[in-house]
Amino acid sequence: MFFRQLPTKEATLSYLLGCGTCHVAVAIDPVLGDEDWFMEEALKQDVKITHVIDTHVHADHYSGGRALAERSGGLYCLHESNVGRVNFPFESLRHGQQIVVGNVVIDVLHTPGHTPDSICLTVTDKRRTEEPWFVLTGDSMFVGAIGRPDLAGREREMASQLFDSLHQRVLTLSGEVELYPGHTSGSVCGAGISGKPASTLGFEKRWNPLLAMDREHFVDALTAEIPPRPAEIERMVTFNLGTT
Repeated sequence: MFFRQLPTKEATLSYLLGCGTCHVAVAIDPVLGDEDWFMEEALKQDVKITHVIDTHVHADHYSGGRALAERSGGLYCLHESNVGRVNFPFESLRHGQQIVVGNVVIDVLHTPGHTPDSICLTVTDKRRTEEPWFVLTGDSMFVGAIGRPDLAGREREMASQLFDSLHQRVLTLSGEVELYPGHTSGSVCGAGISGKPASTLGFEKRWNPLLAMDREHFVDALTAEIPPRPAEIERMVTFNLGTT
């Protein structure tokens, strides 16, 4: 398996990963304008991008997902809850679905809370083990922080959903599983995000204080410190929904 992480605009982290043996790859959360990087990396690895996945409809940057899918010929993918919400066709992803990319298996976890459509993706290299090696957490969970719950409104309700998403789906994974988030420090998608672009679930369980809280205290803490809303949020969301 090969794996590439791209730090890009708005402190966003994008990913390209796949199976070099079978010449296939998946792109996750590309930012508009970075399509050349993905195409060049795919060429270097001699792979075809078969899927382009956005972990949710982003509110802090313009997504390059549809543009990259068009250029690469891959399927553009979002969680199925976006059916009827976005103004373009896409491949629906559901909780528990597997995407097989050669020797790499990606499992979809629906993790609402940051947004209703948020997903995380566990990644397994079957040449190494049958167990997940790492998880791409999008904006649900960061290194040292948790995703903001207010973008869809109803921030206490969404924070409670995020508590369930993390404790019932993400934190049930082994502590050895590596964590790769959708943002690093400087992003407005969470308060107190570390500048380190990766961690492990075990380290976060031990040292992220929000993960040791019960639901009531988690909701109180997460809603007490919410960063300013992203600049141009309305324009970005409108673009990413395809309604421009």
